[in-house]
Amino acid sequence: MSSHFRWNKDYALAIVNNHLIDYPSPINLSYAWSFGALAGICLVIQIITGIFLAMHYTPHIDLAFSSVEHIMRDVNNGWLLRYMHANGASMFFIVVYSHIFRSVYYGSYITPREHLWCSGVIIFLLMMATAFMGYVLPWGQMSFWGATVITNLFSAIPLIGPSIVDWLWGGFCVDNATLNRFFSLHFVMPFVIAGLIIVHIALLHKDGSNNPLGIESNSDKISFYPYFYVKDLFSLLVFVSLFSIILFYSPNALGHPDNYIPADPMSTPAHIVPEWYFLPFYAVLRSIPDKLGGVAAMGGAIVILLFLPFINTSAVRSSTFRPLYRKFFWFLFADFLLLGWIGQEVVEQPFVLIGQLGTAFYFIYFLILIPAVGILENLLIRKKF
Repeated sequence: MSSHFRWNKDYALAIVNNHLIDYPSPINLSYAWSFGALAGICLVIQIITGIFLAMHYTPHIDLAFSSVEHIMRDVNNGWLLRYMHANGASMFFIVVYSHIFRSVYYGSYITPREHLWCSGVIIFLLMMATAFMGYVLPWGQMSFWGATVITNLFSAIPLIGPSIVDWLWGGFCVDNATLNRFFSLHFVMPFVIAGLIIVHIALLHKDGSNNPLGIESNSDKISFYPYFYVKDLFSLLVFVSLFSIILFYSPNALGHPDNYIPADPMSTPAHIVPEWYFLPFYAVLRSIPDKLGGVAAMGGAIVILLFLPFINTSAVRSSTFRPLYRKFFWFLFADFLLLGWIGQEVVEQPFVLIGQLGTAFYFIYFLILIPAVGILENLLIRKKF
């Protein structure tokens, strides 16, 4: 028995040593490679605070709003738990969006890391679903009407759409059954995400990390500890500082004031908007006049990321050596911010036109510019050499 325990202990220590201490890392990694570790820390924060919040939360339409206020006012440090969880979701998305844009800039999705990239996109999709369900739980005005609007979108799917909506609602409208389902799924999903992150890390360590130059660096690596953990530690300190400033000085800045009004099915808010991290995709949805077309465009704006490794045609990985592609990348970044701004504006001109132009560029970038620029670069390389 003791030898079996000793073997398991040695095996566990070997895993920690191979993946956190002696893990061979490219010698030229920058601070931009710290976003992955920060995303894992954000998930841990969300799971821990979520577990403690669930101890006091009541998933019932008559009690949910009051239970959140009870947590804020009566539970010891409940305000801190609630604000950490709510703002932690925003910080999580800031880190993940930075992680995604860094990967796109440096070509981390290109072979042999296409499976690593696809697993990350799946994690991102589950994050969005989890965040949406969590936004419903406070049962304020924006929670209720956001759930009503978003779940109704599934009705646009031919044949099976109405059945999906009925299943999501658990009845004929957004009601108590809906809240219970969303609470149950919201509690379980972070653990599913944690499992997928283990797979994600395994795939990362299988093919190794990319690097700013985008070159294979199998012969020029050093151990993660003590060289690169310092960069992750510094990034963590910066993250904690920014998180603390938001948490203690402006905890409601990233939320919507209407969510401090109890849900009222008889009173529709003047302007229904989701959380800020959904706004770019919400702008895509609203840019298409047709309901089914809007749903397809919004879903396509996310799913298209899965096909990015297979759309790419360039033989060069990093934007460091792709000046033309680098310009288009920054246009994409600006376009994403523009769509985020449009997503919170009212549906009227000129916002509708700007949103349509932004949506058009978003899809042109992935479907046309990435393969076209890659082909052009390959031709120029052949011509030069």
